[in-house]
Amino acid sequence: MEYTEFGSTKEKVPRIGLGAWQFSDAWGVTDYQKAKAAIAKALELGMNLIDTAMVYGNGMSEKFIGDAIRELGVPRSEVFIVTKIPGHFLSYDDVFRAVDGSLRRLQTSFIDALEAHWPPAWHNIPTCEYARAFERLIEMGKVRYIGLSNYPVALIEEFRYCLSRHDVEVLELRYNIVERQAEQQHIPYAEANSMTVLAWSPLAQAAILGKYTLEDITKFNDVRRNNPLFRPENYSQILQLVEELKEVAKKYDKTLSQVALNFLLRASSAVLPIPGAKSPEQVEENAGATGWALSYEDWRRLDEASKRLRISYVDIL
Repeated sequence: MEYTEFGSTKEKVPRIGLGAWQFSDAWGVTDYQKAKAAIAKALELGMNLIDTAMVYGNGMSEKFIGDAIRELGVPRSEVFIVTKIPGHFLSYDDVFRAVDGSLRRLQTSFIDALEAHWPPAWHNIPTCEYARAFERLIEMGKVRYIGLSNYPVALIEEFRYCLSRHDVEVLELRYNIVERQAEQQHIPYAEANSMTVLAWSPLAQAAILGKYTLEDITKFNDVRRNNPLFRPENYSQILQLVEELKEVAKKYDKTLSQVALNFLLRASSAVLPIPGAKSPEQVEENAGATGWALSYEDWRRLDEASKRLRISYVDIL
């Protein structure tokens, strides 16, 4: 496993982490033993950054992670846990109440990185209100670092303005070889401010793995059922990108997921993908995205193929 530094800190973290949204009814991994096996393999391979959220399975993901770390006997200092608090929990007092719940489910006395999961737009909570709460949690030793997930740059700036002694160390964004909007503002901003970018959905919810036909995507019964990437007009374009990925993967003797993840690693040293995994085999495959690098020529080949996509999210016509 390759390692990098977390934000502006000297904290060592892996270049590939483990996303844990799949430990929920949204993705169907509700069997604790299956989750524990995936977590154990990740830790064995040095993928010791685990990203979760309070809303994943309504706490199920956090509880599975806490139980697994305890049962595996892994020292707490050897696991870097990132969790996220949803926008509707961001009033000052609710921040503390919500974090208390996370600490209980994770069975830990502190959280390595706490992120606001999305802005509290529907509840009109002032930015400085929860920024102060986040900072107070650092001062009280319950949170080590803070970050923001799915925030526009202007609101990130506002949040940072509210802080008095600490700064944002991590941004979490949707980023994959199909959906590259983060390259326009967020990634340059993170690079300029020494922030880590956790790339969620780095495999586009498996759209780029060539596993599904146009007929298959009509039968999904998980969270992908409503993902615009799997609408025929979008997915048919993605299948053309898949053919390019297959050719490059064959050249390097790698899988499509390994090539797609390496593409993100090559795009920016600030990017740390956090793919989910339902099994130890998937964890091991994801870890294989490190330890090698796409050539410039092959990266550009995929870059151009990706830029030919014209994905639309409009589903009401």
